[in-house]
Amino acid sequence: MKIGLIGFGKAGKAVANVILQHMDFSLEWVLRNSRTMEQGTANEFLGITSSDPGLIYSQQTIEIEKLLDDHPVDVIVDFSATETIHLYGRAAAERKIKIISAISHYGENEKQLLEYLSADAVVFWSPNITLGVNYLLFAASLLKNIAPSVDIEVIEEHFKAKSGISGTAVKIAETLDIDADNINSVRAGGIVGKHEVIFGFPYQTVRLVHESISREAFGSGALFVAENLIDKENGLYNFEDILKPYFFSEAEDEVY
Repeated sequence: MKIGLIGFGKAGKAVANVILQHMDFSLEWVLRNSRTMEQGTANEFLGITSSDPGLIYSQQTIEIEKLLDDHPVDVIVDFSATETIHLYGRAAAERKIKIISAISHYGENEKQLLEYLSADAVVFWSPNITLGVNYLLFAASLLKNIAPSVDIEVIEEHFKAKSGISGTAVKIAETLDIDADNINSVRAGGIVGKHEVIFGFPYQTVRLVHESISREAFGSGALFVAENLIDKENGLYNFEDILKPYFFSEAEDEVY
């Protein structure tokens, strides 16, 4: 499967690292905002021996239509910035390229654009694309259904320079139908990302915790999503759509 990667910051580099070392995927190109390493390759930048092209291009010097026509891909994985979907979204959808977005925060304009693009292409968006944190969401939802009146607090921890509330924490709060005031943020050092959901029962406490040890977890999650989008019809998908078949299949096996 041929992949184009948009964004080459800390997360983007980690994602590229995972793709370059996976035999079933090929990193065709990387599109970044900076002109640094333009016309170089992600392979040499990261010091990885790989047969993938991994060519690095700059948004400042190449038209997105030309990039997509000269170097066609099956999937675009976006780890860039909120506004970048406006740069490539329509061109990608017109060419039936699947879009996997891992942007933490989208405004209403971007959400509406995703809906619009999904009429012509397979579009996936998740504020946190790690498999583990989305499994946590499933487990937390199940516990909330069992005990709807339980007290719930969310703690999210990230590196010191991260601004705003974690998009994943907001997603957890929305999923569990709790107020944003119940989200507690910690910013310290180089913490990659940790989310904890605390369920306060009388006389006992349940804690569900997910921690990203390395940003490579984002790459593994993106490839897991890409594999599960292969046969999907046009539409807007999230991680719940990807994971549901696994849970239902398990339940059916137990019944029969």
